[in-house]
Amino acid sequence: MIEFFFDCSSPWTYLAFHNIQPLAKELGVEITWRPILVGGIFNTVNPSVYAQRETPVPLKARYMKKDLADWARSAGLAIKMPPTVFPVNSVKAMRGCIWLGQDMVPFATAVFEAYWGNDKDISQDSVLTEICKTVGVDHVKFFEGIGQQAIKDQLKANTDEVMARGGFGSPTIYVDKTDMYFGNDRMPLIREALERVKARAA
Repeated sequence: MIEFFFDCSSPWTYLAFHNIQPLAKELGVEITWRPILVGGIFNTVNPSVYAQRETPVPLKARYMKKDLADWARSAGLAIKMPPTVFPVNSVKAMRGCIWLGQDMVPFATAVFEAYWGNDKDISQDSVLTEICKTVGVDHVKFFEGIGQQAIKDQLKANTDEVMARGGFGSPTIYVDKTDMYFGNDRMPLIREALERVKARAA
């Protein structure tokens, strides 16, 4: 009933990834995790993101830091803007999520924590190796797996699909296939949508 299109390079996605899991569990709803490459979306349908980064509005940028800190505190997460590498190339990490399939959640969680909590460059093989070891994934098989053309193709297909369905960033969340929500702060609306669907099915 929930499709969650996501890229680990976004802090707002980290929040939503964390917050949607207890919501789904409470309502007895499964989540289908759909890794994407948000840079591909920005390049194709939402280049305004790059313009905002090049010429930020100081007042808005200052508030965004506060907003992120407020949401992170509410979720009980440690999130800080990485001082070393931002934005980050997350393609290997997201291919890794594809390769792991429905077992991706512990890995994705560790990727989020490494980048948004510990300022580790998740584009680097050494960091991904460390993450694999942390969550019990064979790192040799991991790198062999993410090099497969089928894995690369699936990541691109997911990215193309979310754009075709109206998505323009990460996270993009669908309830019951067609009801789209964007961002972490839509959780109350997602809850209401899920409750409506469950009520109709009852």
